This record gives sequence, C-alpha cells and structure tokens, in this order.
Amino acid sequence: MPLKARIIGTGSYLPEKVLTNQDFEKMVETSDEWISSRTGMKERRIAAQDEFTSDMGYKAALAALADSGVAAEEIDLILVATLTPDYSFPSTACLIQHRLGATKAAAFDMQAACTGYIYGMSIAKAFVESGLYKNVLIVAAEKLSSIVDYKDRNSCILFGDGASSCIVSSNIGKKRNLWIRDIALGSDGEQAHLLILPAGGSRLPASLQTVAEGLHYLKMEGKEVFKHAVRRMESACKECIDRVGLKEEDVSWLVPHQANSRIIETIAKRFEIPMERVFMTLHKYGNTSASSLGIALDELLKEKTLSQGNNILLTAFGSGLTWGASILTVEEPNHA
Repeated sequence: MPLKARIIGTGSYLPEKVLTNQDFEKMVETSDEWISSRTGMKERRIAAQDEFTSDMGYKAALAALADSGVAAEEIDLILVATLTPDYSFPSTACLIQHRLGATKAAAFDMQAACTGYIYGMSIAKAFVESGLYKNVLIVAAEKLSSIVDYKDRNSCILFGDGASSCIVSSNIGKKRNLWIRDIALGSDGEQAHLLILPAGGSRLPASLQTVAEGLHYLKMEGKEVFKHAVRRMESACKECIDRVGLKEEDVSWLVPHQANSRIIETIAKRFEIPMERVFMTLHKYGNTSASSLGIALDELLKEKTLSQGNNILLTAFGSGLTWGASILTVEEPNHA
C-alpha cells in the first residue's frame, strides 16, 4: 500500500508587540480608514529587537511537536521556509535543529517567499511518500520588520512578523490527520522585479552606497503584484481541485495567503466559496510572508470543528514570482 503524507500537528507563534493602523498614522501619511479599506489590515505583530527568525521558528516548532506528540528525536528532516534568515549561512534550520535537540534530523532552508509553506509541504510530501523520511518538520518564519522601510507608506503597512510549523508524517496522528492529497506549484522569473530585495546578495553586496540608497529594504510594485496574484492562485486552485476529482462546492474551507482582503475576496468569489468559509487572520497579523498560511491553518484547526472528509484548500502567491495550492482532507485520528 503506498505511503500517504499527512499533517499530524501544527503550531504557530506571534510576537507580543502590536503595531496598529493608528501607529502608522504617526509614522507616515496614511489613515486607519485608508489601510483598512484597501488591505483589510488593522494590526500586525513586530518581533522584539533581540528576537530573530530562528527564535520565532523554534517556538512554533515546539508547538507543532506538542500538538503531534512527536518527539524532537523522532524528526528526520527540518525544513525552514524563510526570506529573512538569521544569517546567509549557517541555515536557520540548523539553528532550530540544535535548540530542539533534534539530533537525528537533517536540516536546510528553502526560499519561495510567501509561497514557502506550500513549497515546503511539497518537499515534505515527496520525502515521506518516497519512504526516505518518516517525520518532517516544516517551519515557516519571518522577521519582515528587518527589511521593511517604515518611511515607504505603500509597503510598510502590509507586513508583520511571525512563525508557523507543522509535522508531515507517514504515521497516522493521534490527535489530527490532514491528508495532503495534492499540491500544484508554479513560478515566473520574468516578473522577479515586481517584488524584490535588491541588495545583500552577490549581485549587490552590502556597501555604503547600497545602504545609503535604501536597497536593503524590500521593493514592491503593488498593482502589478495584485493582478498576477489573483490569476496565478486561481489557476493553481483549479488545478488541485480538478486533479483530485473534487467539485468547487466540495471545498469546506479556503485558507489563503494573508496578503490583501481584496485578493482573498476575489479568489473566494471565483470559486463561489462564501466568505464565512474563508479563514482570515490578516486583520490581526498583516502579511507575514511564508508563515502566514501556516498561522491561518493552525488557528483554523484550533478554533473550528472539522469533520472527517472536510476539504481544506490552501493557496499562496509570492515573490519570484511563485505560487501554489494544496488540497488537504481531514481523516480520523488514531485513538489507539
């Protein structure tokens, strides 16, 4: 019988500091009404000065391990999705591996921007279903406040910090089981300039000039990103739904990347999913890039009662450009 990859535990972590729309009114030329009406955001969380991506990821990982009942020593691979690692190297995954005491785990970082959680799921699914690994820990963590220009009113209002995590396993979980039925991924490097951190890599190493020109802050062409996001996420969702033989009305919950309420509403409308079955956290946390999808999924599982056979549609879009979607189906846990 072929192996099935399941999410058997989830976790998330949000920093304590809250940055509100009213706070932004004191920083840049904007208003609560302007931000709310265009993005749906009210608050976002900001990491402390001495709190880093690995710290947040570690706390989210602890929560996922506790939720799954899997011990750190049972983890075979730690996969960290982030575009704000503690260092270029060593990997944030290795830092988390050490703190967890996951002595038997391989560890590496991967980067697909806001689509990182789904890209990470695809890698974990492949490892688990091939039989190479039994338990894979996915961590998605971002300290976006470290690369946001808080003088740029068009972008600074959008982003927050946070982390999410899940355990993907070939085992049947004792508490929860989300069968990863299908994943659809895509990319378009021709549009890489639409959302980019210009400096800090080998093309533009850090220098007095790059710092003076603000090239270590993210740059975004918001209107163009919006257009691509809707079209690409719709395409990935349709591919997933069709491939597993479901109908659009079979989707119990839509859990989208938390980037913008208008994008989310457009996706929901195109698949005729009522907004009461769309799970949103962006009003509380803003866009936390790779971690946003996992944070929303974790809160959905803890706040709502899901039944066997319920289908959860995940979708995300990010820099690269990258995009993806996945269908998760709720299965009965193993109470033995």
